[in-house]
Amino acid sequence: MDIRKLRYFITVAEELHFHRAAEKLNMTQPPLSQQIQNLEEELGVKLLERTRKMVRLTPAGAVFLEQARLIMAQLDRSIQLTQKADQGIIGHVTVAFVDSASGSIMVDVLRKFRAAYPQIELTLREMTSSQQLQALEDGQIHIGFLRYQEDTRHVSFRPCQMETLIAVLPDHHPMASQTQVSIRELANEDFILFPRHLGSPFHRLVLDYCRAHGVDPRIKQEAIQMYTIVNLVAAGMGISIVPSSVDVFQRKGVVFLPLQENPPSVPLYTAWRTDMNQEVVSRFMSIVEGEYELH
Repeated sequence: MDIRKLRYFITVAEELHFHRAAEKLNMTQPPLSQQIQNLEEELGVKLLERTRKMVRLTPAGAVFLEQARLIMAQLDRSIQLTQKADQGIIGHVTVAFVDSASGSIMVDVLRKFRAAYPQIELTLREMTSSQQLQALEDGQIHIGFLRYQEDTRHVSFRPCQMETLIAVLPDHHPMASQTQVSIRELANEDFILFPRHLGSPFHRLVLDYCRAHGVDPRIKQEAIQMYTIVNLVAAGMGISIVPSSVDVFQRKGVVFLPLQENPPSVPLYTAWRTDMNQEVVSRFMSIVEGEYELH
């Protein structure tokens, strides 16, 4: 059914006068009368009763008027939503992050994004770096915050934050009261580290740093989440070497100490699909760029 006929009918039904309705629609009366007649023929229903003195709705016409208004309102809404989606004002974006990045991302970027674009649905997923790379490649997430980058089709990477390695010790440890600690002083400690098979670049970074200073870590426990590592240290299960942002997980029972021997930088990358939901992704990345100096 021609949408124009619905508009014509609604105008006539509201005016209950063909001449006034025609003027409102910027057309002459005969074509308008013909369009209403064609509409009635399509429906097989009489919508209007016409005499020389008046025009009024039939009971069927009153029902059709209500439904026609609903149809036109939904059409207008669909057009507006489509335009907003094209502008990236509404939509959906799925963002994944490693747990060590949750402090800055959750508190700063997400708050500003929600305030700026309340109509964009935001889904958050905590994932390891390797899981994020696979999810980006499979199109399951739009944006990721992860610890290393790889050549992946349709995915761009930029470093958004540079951190350093720090030590985590139980608060009853003999060196807990120091202002910093040498990695060599930790040579005989039990280490709790992130598993190699779930994040080999970060795992290798820690091992390479230790071995460069003559320490071969005795790994007694592995844990996927940095918060879990901190808890295990608090429980006296060992010590750990983590990115400096992990000190956001301040809790009773642990201390975070700088390392003396020039610890290496630990990058946090932002990665995003370049071929999916581009307008919404662009809106999110504009908030990230406002928080970090991406380069």
